[in-house]
Amino acid sequence: MFKNSNPSGTLAWHNLRNHFEEMEYVKMQDLFENQPDRAEKMHVSWNDFLFDYSKNKITDKTMELLLDLAREMDLSSAIQSLFQGDKINVTEDRAVLHTALRDFSDTPIWVDGKNVLEEIKAVQLQLKDFANGVISGAYRGCTDRAFTDVVNIGIGGSDLGPQMVVRALESYRNSLGMHFISNVDDDHIECLLQKLDPETTLVIVVSKTFSTQETIQNARKVKKWFTQTTGQPDCSAHFVAVSANVDEAARFGVAPENIFPMWDYVGGRFSLWSAVGLSIGLAVGYDNFEKLLKGAYEMDLHLKTEPLEKNIPVLMAMLSIWYNNFYGYQTEALVPYCQFLEKFPAHLQQLIMESNGKNRNREGYPVNYQTGTIIWGEVGVNAQHAFFQLFHQGTKIVPVDFIGFVKPFSKDKENHDILMSNFFGQTEALLNGKVGANYQSAASDDQLQPYKEFGGNKPTNTILIDQLTPKSLGSLIALYEHKVFIQGFIWNIFSFDQFGVEYGKKLARSIQSEFESENISKHDGSTHFLLTYYLSKR
Repeated sequence: MFKNSNPSGTLAWHNLRNHFEEMEYVKMQDLFENQPDRAEKMHVSWNDFLFDYSKNKITDKTMELLLDLAREMDLSSAIQSLFQGDKINVTEDRAVLHTALRDFSDTPIWVDGKNVLEEIKAVQLQLKDFANGVISGAYRGCTDRAFTDVVNIGIGGSDLGPQMVVRALESYRNSLGMHFISNVDDDHIECLLQKLDPETTLVIVVSKTFSTQETIQNARKVKKWFTQTTGQPDCSAHFVAVSANVDEAARFGVAPENIFPMWDYVGGRFSLWSAVGLSIGLAVGYDNFEKLLKGAYEMDLHLKTEPLEKNIPVLMAMLSIWYNNFYGYQTEALVPYCQFLEKFPAHLQQLIMESNGKNRNREGYPVNYQTGTIIWGEVGVNAQHAFFQLFHQGTKIVPVDFIGFVKPFSKDKENHDILMSNFFGQTEALLNGKVGANYQSAASDDQLQPYKEFGGNKPTNTILIDQLTPKSLGSLIALYEHKVFIQGFIWNIFSFDQFGVEYGKKLARSIQSEFESENISKHDGSTHFLLTYYLSKR
């Protein structure tokens, strides 16, 4: 496991605190004025990515001190531990090996005396054969009809990641209709099922334990719909399971050959690279799923081999720490200028906030500094007409990651140029603002000038990628995964458990039994009032 080391007690943290006193009121406009070639120095070009971090409240000294913190905390050793299978998920006594799921090397990765790459490769072959069979029509339903639709039933990482990727790779989609059920919302489920033909519908049930309440309840409902509408008692050809509990999946009615394994060393929010991504392989074909893996693998190599000062996930993580722990900016926004990435902010919300929303250090003591940031966002230009007003003129400072693509898939580039002109225009406006001598208005509008001024000096990162391909998407997702890992390590917390999620679900099961008995037990005054009201109205 990692050594327990309070970052706020390091020399680097002390130096950063002193440096912040010099930087607190520095304006980025002045930094660019004094260093015209700032962007030439503060960017990283890697593969088809350009990462520009020049529009941040930093100097060369800031970055030197932030990287000193990474070195003093021994980040390089932590990265090595991540990739070699050390049990860094101490609270659950597990390795953290989502990176092994996309490892294309032949170097063994040992966990408890077993080379996990062997079982991973075997499952990838199983996934490939199954996906190819469904797409080609060779694998058919119980009435010998080819499948036209796929329903993925899962929640959290078993839903958000795969759904995000399927939507993002719309340009690579085949004819299979892809649908996702996560919420235990009868209205949504019934509305979806009315549009499907059960004889041509394949259902994927994703649950590590095959006991996740929401997932299994929804799976039972869909199974009942199938048997009632088709009159077929055996629905095994229509159901696939991704689970570590083979026996329970078989009892549900899934054929053994249609059960794909999950492993303890892969957390749910990092699992789209595994058989949890079966819906991805079905939606875009296994070859494109493999390209997704390769893109992530190349980002893994970048993290492992690049020096810290040219390492994109390291730079992103340390900048986030700079704002969260020194400036006190508690939120970060992600704005992809691509409609296909509309689910990307939601995926990152789970990835980041479930991982680093922790208030105890690795010894179990309360931390004396801020940890996880609040993540939110929306696609541009929609976001510009929603919450950018707050970015430009609000009282809160929100660092923003802008994600854009150079090349569209459409041959007509007019709309894309308009889209990207907004992309660049917004980052420029957030940097420079428009105040005083820089603001020109007609004399008749002088009284409105205070309301039309923009202070600027708002920090942004720009991630510019050639095109949204399976490979570049894989690299982008892995980039943020590594950012999360680095932040958690520097903050001296355990990023790979999620006990906070489980407590509320435990209370929910207790309340569910009270609904069944219509006998409300002892609760706080508000909850007792609300439960009584709900029972009286339902």
